[in-house]
Amino acid sequence: MTAAIVALIAMLALIVVEVPIAVAMALPGIAGFLWMLGWDPTAYMVAETTFSTVNSYALSVIPLFILMGNLINEADVSRELYDAAYRFVGHLKGGLAIATVIACAAFAAVCGSSLATSAAMSKVAYPSMKRYGYADGLAAGSIASAGTLGIMIPPSVALMVYGIMTQTDIGKLFMAGVLPGLLGALLYIGAVLVAVALRPQDGPAGERSSWRERLLALRGTATVLGLFFVVIGGMYGGVFTPTEAAGIGAVGAFAIALARRKLTWRRLFAILADTAATTTMLFFVLVGALIFSKFITIAGFTQALTGWFTGLDIGPLGLILIICAMYLVLGCFLESMSMILLTLPIIFPIVMAAGFDPIWFGVIMVTLIEVALITPPVGMNVYMMHTLLPHIPMKTIFAGVGTFVVADIIRIILLIAFPAIATFLPSLM
Repeated sequence: MTAAIVALIAMLALIVVEVPIAVAMALPGIAGFLWMLGWDPTAYMVAETTFSTVNSYALSVIPLFILMGNLINEADVSRELYDAAYRFVGHLKGGLAIATVIACAAFAAVCGSSLATSAAMSKVAYPSMKRYGYADGLAAGSIASAGTLGIMIPPSVALMVYGIMTQTDIGKLFMAGVLPGLLGALLYIGAVLVAVALRPQDGPAGERSSWRERLLALRGTATVLGLFFVVIGGMYGGVFTPTEAAGIGAVGAFAIALARRKLTWRRLFAILADTAATTTMLFFVLVGALIFSKFITIAGFTQALTGWFTGLDIGPLGLILIICAMYLVLGCFLESMSMILLTLPIIFPIVMAAGFDPIWFGVIMVTLIEVALITPPVGMNVYMMHTLLPHIPMKTIFAGVGTFVVADIIRIILLIAFPAIATFLPSLM
């Protein structure tokens, strides 16, 4: 128990001095194993963990879905998705921000990354909103906030990592993210409406489109939305596994990019290199997290903490509220993947001991991570927006996401009060 606490302190100290997160987790774990078990068992454990992680068939879903997202991003479908949404709602007060939320939700369905969703939409939605005189806070805030849907609406890298670390069915996790993701989009639309009701000058109405223009715009989104329904529908219907779905999605995305003449040999090699680099980074971090997780389990920390929480007379609701509060605080200082990898080995056994559904808790955790992406001082999506739009001050963007954070808090409350929002679709598989 003492050794585990020392390892936790050492890990946090390494993170503070900006040691890479994978190294910060692996080093204390390896040192702890050396102290407790010696060289040979430690060497075997590190080698076995690394080999089994990299050689896992289940983990092949990660590079394939990342490749799918990169190819879709290269195909420049964000413009068509935003244009289709704008044609239907752009004439409303705040309509361009609402169109941004809808387009982000659709783009997230074939991307899986919040940062990629925000980056793609900033190039398309922000110039349009500025042309109509939108306030910088609402414009940048709506893009940064709606971009967080990328890690909830499947395919989601965060849900994949959660499923791998907890041995939870990834296909069911993907289906569990659909309704909460759509609920998040609806609440974000509500946040836009509240923002423009309070300050009408921040979100002027755009032009009204004819039904012919709307139908033509929808036709441009048919292929990419069709790919989403094939991938997710195939998993839902049991036609193919998540790994097979990822392969089909990657091939479909390649065909879309090729048909749109967006690929050259140079761009294809760049996409493959970026996919390999991202996958390697995730695998490296995952190996470090697994080594650390094994050590604190062997050292007795996880069991002791689970027993302590179980002994508290706070009930399941009190426990989940404490966990939610912890993640909201951590989200102010840690980026999303670090939160998952650092906390899951400690929190998940407590959650299981309390009798919570692992699929429902996965959705709760990812929702909390979505909030972390837009809350100060770390807020990775906000930093992304400031990097892409450096003329907008950080404080303006953080102010713009305020109403969206409230929408996320409402969504968390609804998910806790009505777990079926997350568990209904998986229960039908």
